Amino acid sequence: MTAEARWLAGLEERARERLAPAVLEYLLQGARDSVTTGEAVDAWRSVRFRPRVLHDVTHVDPGVTLLGRRSELPFGVAPTTLQRAVHPEGELAMATATAEAGGVMVVSSNAGTSFADIAATGVRWWLQAYLPADRTLAEPMLDRAVAAGAEAVVLTVDTPVVGTKYASPDVPVVWTTVDPDLLRSNFDEGYDDQPGAEKALDLGPHDIGWLAARTGLPVVVKGVLRAEDAERSVQAGAAAVWVSNHGGRQLDRAAATASCLPDVVAAVGGRAQVYVDGGIRTGLDVLAALALGADAVFLGRLPLLALVEGAPGVASVHRELLAQTVDALRLAGCRAATDARNLL
Repeated sequence: MTAEARWLAGLEERARERLAPAVLEYLLQGARDSVTTGEAVDAWRSVRFRPRVLHDVTHVDPGVTLLGRRSELPFGVAPTTLQRAVHPEGELAMATATAEAGGVMVVSSNAGTSFADIAATGVRWWLQAYLPADRTLAEPMLDRAVAAGAEAVVLTVDTPVVGTKYASPDVPVVWTTVDPDLLRSNFDEGYDDQPGAEKALDLGPHDIGWLAARTGLPVVVKGVLRAEDAERSVQAGAAAVWVSNHGGRQLDRAAATASCLPDVVAAVGGRAQVYVDGGIRTGLDVLAALALGADAVFLGRLPLLALVEGAPGVASVHRELLAQTVDALRLAGCRAATDARNLL
């Protein structure tokens, strides 16, 4: 194992040493008994390949096309909050490292850094959004994102309410300890006190069209595990669907994304892009996701834990995971990320 591979494997241990207990618990915990969270990594490890041989792999291109533009990485950064509680530079450090690697970053609507400042790093970025019961309350935040150069809106659809988490004994709930200035920097003051600011319980396909029309941006629907929901999303105008169980943080015992991905790809692949997240830790996991039909994967906890070391930590994740992915592609006889679909 290389030094960087050992560094990558030790991310959680180093985060435990450096982060406040409440912040660490927030990053790692799943909903209720964390069954779904606990199953995610092993689900990717269960995928088996049939590598191709007698193919020239002198040059391997791991890049992918995301919503019409090339990404040098076959993986992107998923939206996560409390980044400034992990490191003072928060989203700026995450964006700087991702821009340098030529990747895509999805910015949480709860980010603790202004969209304009994130965009100033030069990163290619998409906005993640929850819609409130009163959709008009989201418009100022959406307008700020468009003005700052967001290239897409990622609508999270698996969170009508926030999933229950069980607090560890003697660890305070993070929201009682974290500085409120470290999040939700792109909302109007007093937003949460307005009628209709709670998360929408009535999300439907019509919201996809509304978001696209309101922003002029492609819409990615995140939180899809079923083929029929993917189909409904694409029929409503989604440019991509994102197979996700919210890192196991919403409905506990939800199926692993690795097991749901093939059905979603079969339903809408070729008409819309399909992304996936959840438990991806190594280049072999990236290869497994590509082999199952994903156009790209997204990383949540991995870069967030690396953020403990600021932009250099995130840069190391990108560098090591890319090296592992290229190695896996080469060993599988693939000259490009798209060749991985021939491996199963």
